[in-house]
Amino acid sequence: MDNRIVSPEIKNEDDNTLRPKFLKDYVGQTKVKEMIDIYIKAAKLRDEPIDHILLYGPPGLGKTTLAQIIANEMDVSIITTSGPAIEKTGDLAGLLTQLTPGAILFIDEIHRLPRFVEEMLYSAMEDYELDIPVGKDQTSKTIRVDLVPFTLIGATTRYGDLSSPLRDRFGVVERLEYYTVDELKQIVLRTSKIYDCMIDEAAAYELARRSRGTPRIANRLFRRIRDFASVKGDGKITLEICKDALLKLGINPDGLDFRDLKYLRGIVENFKGGPVGLDALAQTIGEEASTIEDVYEPYLLQEGYIQRTPRGRIATEKTYKLLNISYGGML
Repeated sequence: MDNRIVSPEIKNEDDNTLRPKFLKDYVGQTKVKEMIDIYIKAAKLRDEPIDHILLYGPPGLGKTTLAQIIANEMDVSIITTSGPAIEKTGDLAGLLTQLTPGAILFIDEIHRLPRFVEEMLYSAMEDYELDIPVGKDQTSKTIRVDLVPFTLIGATTRYGDLSSPLRDRFGVVERLEYYTVDELKQIVLRTSKIYDCMIDEAAAYELARRSRGTPRIANRLFRRIRDFASVKGDGKITLEICKDALLKLGINPDGLDFRDLKYLRGIVENFKGGPVGLDALAQTIGEEASTIEDVYEPYLLQEGYIQRTPRGRIATEKTYKLLNISYGGML
């Protein structure tokens, strides 16, 4: 498994400890929080489950946390799974029939649901009914199972990969955006209190600035810098210790690591700045195309290091300055 510091696949046993439980404690995503708060209050007034919700955006921005917060605010149970884990229609049926009235089924990476499983969701979402095929060929039949009213919350990093029929069945669709440095600083300071590890304001800001707008990265870096503070200091994270740790972790002042730089150098040095197709670039740097799209590119696009064009990826002038390579005449 890739141990990249920003990899969305990596989970940590401390993640649940750091997750806020209610909206009032959830930092950032102001617009999304405001809308979700209204939907929760309206659902409670009508004594109904909250409508089905689709959350999308880059990894590490708090989609899973927000789903758990919604369950807490609605005072209902939640069952958590992922698209790849639901391989058969029976897997989905087993989950749906476990739900109690008003409960939430959270499916992470919902874009990776098998199509035949996805199609079973349609009637479940609309009519709270499940049609289960039994038998094969001429002896096959369908059994209809009534479900309790429930809420499906889906999360995806690849909104465009969802089929239109599935997207259209979500009553609430919200995109989570990258966090500001000040928001991440608040998260870092909150994390320091939970771990009972003091951190200077300047160090918290520096850590936040290099966290790629992503709380998951900020918390993961905090844990690693805490190690440095324990071994090389008195346990308190100072600005000096923070910078030294980030340098050794390979995180540059812009929050980029050596894999980001390898990606950018791949475009500039192997393809003269682009345009270059995704598959060709993936082969050149030895990385999966899906990882490039989901992990590398969202932040690099956001910060203006690359552009996506109909002909492929192009490195911008900002990338050339970062790599200290002459920009003129290259594109």
